[in-house]
Amino acid sequence: MQPSAPLSERSPFTIKNIRLFIAFRIFFNARFYYPVFTILFLDFGLTIEQFAILNTVWALTIVLAEVPSGALADIIGRKYLIVATSVLMLLEMSVLAFVPLGNSTLIFWAFLVNRVLSGLAEAMASGADEAIAYDSLVESGNKKHWPRVLSLQMRLRSIFSILTMTLGALLYDPRAVNTVMHWLGSSTTVEQQVTMRFPIYGTLILAILATITALRMRETADVEAEQPSATSVQALKKTWQAGAWIFRSPFALAIILIGMTYDHILRMIVTLTSQYFRLIELPEASFGRIASAMGLLGLVTPKIAERMVEKNSPAINAIWVGVVTLLGLWGLTGFVPYWGLLPMACIFVGLTLVAFFTSHYLNEITDSHQRATVLSFKGLAFNLAYGLIGLLFAQLILILRESGTEKYGMDAADMIETFAFKEAIGWFPWYSLFCLAVVGCYCFYRYRKA
Repeated sequence: MQPSAPLSERSPFTIKNIRLFIAFRIFFNARFYYPVFTILFLDFGLTIEQFAILNTVWALTIVLAEVPSGALADIIGRKYLIVATSVLMLLEMSVLAFVPLGNSTLIFWAFLVNRVLSGLAEAMASGADEAIAYDSLVESGNKKHWPRVLSLQMRLRSIFSILTMTLGALLYDPRAVNTVMHWLGSSTTVEQQVTMRFPIYGTLILAILATITALRMRETADVEAEQPSATSVQALKKTWQAGAWIFRSPFALAIILIGMTYDHILRMIVTLTSQYFRLIELPEASFGRIASAMGLLGLVTPKIAERMVEKNSPAINAIWVGVVTLLGLWGLTGFVPYWGLLPMACIFVGLTLVAFFTSHYLNEITDSHQRATVLSFKGLAFNLAYGLIGLLFAQLILILRESGTEKYGMDAADMIETFAFKEAIGWFPWYSLFCLAVVGCYCFYRYRKA
């Protein structure tokens, strides 16, 4: 009989919490409506400014709930927060699945409720799910395998996203749905106002699966042992301690600031992909296939990132992210038909690298007792920046629309919208260079001072 392998050498995927963490990330993040995200809002009857404002509300909700939820996760346990996250996902999707059409005011308020619930769900998940997974590795002596877990989780998410986004775009397109229905022998014909809810219904099913997964998770022993009854004073104390530690640690602060700079720019571009695809002359039915093709990058990029953290310093990795990001942003400004997909691929690669590097480096240097709170500070910074860029983008669109009206006249509504959108995208590379210069100078100053 051969002796069993040491705990530190066993596969991290034999740990139940790790498997459930991966499943939860898949069900929570792979959404059928992502390839049609922007046009879903517009086809419900909202304007592009309302779209930007609603996503700013989403980000600000995360900002307000992010750190308190992380502190609560460290105090009362991470599982409670993950279960609450999945329940909120159920509620947010139910609002869109059943809101009646025809009343623009009611639809706006329904989307506002959806964005608030979604923001609360994101805030509660942020930090809590990673913390319970990482501490499960620490508990089993396997923490060095965290890059492997991250890599596999991202690749499996990409595979599932390919399936959901391909199906989601097809379900959204009434022509595709009607073709399938007629092929199956049905004489029924459905319109856009019916099919645009199909991706929402699919995501509602994923929310149910996420809830079942969250309920099966187990709290790690160290958190179970120190779970006091949570009070606002304890949450504030935990938050203050984690924030002070981040500010005293130049490396932790640099990870968050540099990651925030890249993340909010790249995420803003990703939320605008469906409108961008329309302007590079791609049919809506292809959006899902394109999103799936982008998802294929997610099968490769995490493995590359895993190798990069082994071979390169954090500074070198940050520079590589900058190169990929700026190549993508400048490429987008050309709006080249069809070939405009290549710079968008750079955007998706850059976003994956940012997520991998920030998670790896922050978990590596953070103690277990404040892990969820520190990760929540990261989420706070990322979403605060995303909310601000959403407001800036909405204001920029308004200014550029006025310029477009002067150029084309009041009656050329489509030309004005296209002009404003293209001009707004042209601001992103310069905005990125400005933000990177400011953050880079500050981080260099802190490192020299330290």
